[in-house]
Amino acid sequence: MKKILSLFVIVSSLMLSAKGQAGNNSAVRDTNLLTLKERTFDFGKIPQGRPVKHVFDVANNGTDSLKIVNVQASCGCTTPEWEKDKIIMPGKTTIITVGYNAATVGIFSKTITITYNNKQTKFITISGEVWKTPATSAPENKQLGDLEKL
Repeated sequence: MKKILSLFVIVSSLMLSAKGQAGNNSAVRDTNLLTLKERTFDFGKIPQGRPVKHVFDVANNGTDSLKIVNVQASCGCTTPEWEKDKIIMPGKTTIITVGYNAATVGIFSKTITITYNNKQTKFITISGEVWKTPATSAPENKQLGDLEKL
């Protein structure tokens, strides 16, 4: 019985000690630190070979400063731009501009990973459809002159 009571005291002490350390942990992650006005953007239909860009608004809604460490696209056809050395203070905003080269015909969906502060991440997505542009301009409509006579 004495051994059980001793074991209970030891386990209880360890649990209280662990709880006290967890409560004093200053590295608690603020998951709402980086907020995005929108997480997806659809370019709709865009002509092949006409690069497009979209600006994503980023806000620091936390109580600590925010630093975007990296913004990585899922492929080379997508180019993110951001202020690399900027510290975003609580309540302040910044932007991430994402470009897409529209080189390949078809439907696309690209994911961009935002890494900030202590390796926290959020994702944004761009999508759309690239259509093939004609190789030549439209032929002249010779019957247009007939309409002018009417």
